[in-house]
Amino acid sequence: MGTTEIMTALLTLLAGIGVFLIACHMMSSNLEAAGSEKLRALFAKVSGSRMLGVGIGALGTAAIQSSGATTVMVIGFVNAGIMSLTQAATVIYGANIGTTITGQIVALSGIAGGGVSATVIFSACAGVGAFLSTFSKSDKGKTVGGVLAGFGMLFVGLSMMSGSMESFAELEAVKSFLAGISNPLLLVLVGAVLTAIVQSSSVMTSVAIVMVVTGLITLDQGIFLTMGSNIGSCVVAIVAGMTSGKNAKRTALIHLIFNVSGVAVFLLLSMLLGVVTGGRISMGSLFQQFIPSVPQTQLAMFHTVFNVITVFLILPLTNPLITLVSRLVPDREKSLAQAEEGPRLYYLDENMLSTPAIAVAQLKNEIVNMADIALRNFFLSLHIICTLDFSQVETFRANERELNYLNKTLMVIMVHLSNERLNEKDNTYLSTAFHTTSDLERVGDYAENIVEYAESLKAGGEAFSAPAVAEIEELRGKISILFQYVMAAYVNQDRRALDRAEEVEDQIDDITAAMAQNHIERMKENACTPTAGAQYLSLATNAERVADHFLNVGHSILN
Repeated sequence: MGTTEIMTALLTLLAGIGVFLIACHMMSSNLEAAGSEKLRALFAKVSGSRMLGVGIGALGTAAIQSSGATTVMVIGFVNAGIMSLTQAATVIYGANIGTTITGQIVALSGIAGGGVSATVIFSACAGVGAFLSTFSKSDKGKTVGGVLAGFGMLFVGLSMMSGSMESFAELEAVKSFLAGISNPLLLVLVGAVLTAIVQSSSVMTSVAIVMVVTGLITLDQGIFLTMGSNIGSCVVAIVAGMTSGKNAKRTALIHLIFNVSGVAVFLLLSMLLGVVTGGRISMGSLFQQFIPSVPQTQLAMFHTVFNVITVFLILPLTNPLITLVSRLVPDREKSLAQAEEGPRLYYLDENMLSTPAIAVAQLKNEIVNMADIALRNFFLSLHIICTLDFSQVETFRANERELNYLNKTLMVIMVHLSNERLNEKDNTYLSTAFHTTSDLERVGDYAENIVEYAESLKAGGEAFSAPAVAEIEELRGKISILFQYVMAAYVNQDRRALDRAEEVEDQIDDITAAMAQNHIERMKENACTPTAGAQYLSLATNAERVADHFLNVGHSILN
């Protein structure tokens, strides 16, 4: 091979890796969009059962074709307080099993010999998928097309990598160099570093499979490279954890310790196997005996067996593992967090944005929380103006700051999500969420108006009459009922609840109209002053608008 041929082979290898990475992303994003509802339902079922957590992690990762996405998503759940460390650990265990599906898909290619035709057939899916994505008018058709195109491109990239590897296999210098890298620890390190660079254990495993099949490396070398890829895959989780709270850091550390422990156990087993048999039997030779003449399947099966055995070894040690990471990442941050009294997100974490389908579900939870804060602040404003007791005004101000923060922050998140691939239902919800957060922020503004009215009353030495306060309390009760129906409609998409909310809103209109009439009668009787009366009427108008904005929230999701 000349210099030109070597350069061509190298560039082809890089192109193949690039195509493979793009294919993985295409499959992941489209599968996630297609199964977003099932994915959300799946992770919602994580409970106290450890085996259930493992199963959910495996299925979820197999569905979206990305253990990194699963791990980052879990870190987000833990950071938001939605998932415990124990639950997170079991899901991460399962994710390591689920990620082996990519290697099994690659093994289907039949790279060598008569299996080339299979590669061609699978690669042709890229064309079929591209046709569907381009010409299909339905979102479902485009999504299916995206999945098929990604699946086909996997094998296109694989074929390109295989062709370049075959070229390198003709070079004795390359073969001699690779043959000289026999130290298991060095091979694990190389696998870990390369995986950290490309940020995909699937790519590293696939490259190892191709190298084994083309004869560039032995099966044993491929096994150690694959083991190293498990460690390298932790980089994404570590980066995500470092930018989050202590429990997120602990989750990332669990992932690292889990993967390192599995590699350490298998390295020890490999060494003992060599010592006991005098070097006659190795880890690779065992799989060659069980699965003869199919090197790609041998390595793919090792990857699966390796992760399954690691899970069953570590699963009983979950509690000690959690104790260990809790000591390594102590609670020092807690006091700092408590000292920083300020607005924050409760259900959404930045890490969740890597899985848009989950992020949309958590966005809804944030909006429900925002609605609760808006209602509490509105009721607090009514308490202040009726009693002229300003002892809770700082709480009121803090709530108002939180509402403003949530409005701005959620707007940024929604803009981000609107640029992601979502299914039709999530896209529709997202378009309404912009208006919903604005409605809730306006509720906060009206509450602020009422507190200003209260400050004016107190400054003037005036107050509402007892009948006026009683009418305000009646209004408060009706808005409370309205809110309950609205949130039932919003959370459960309950049309009947929205109908009831509309009935209550009509009653609120009647009450505010009566408040105006009653105020006129009290003015005639000199039961209240003109200044207090003006503030009272303004309050009634603001309260009516609050009811309208709450009703808009219900309409946003059902219209």
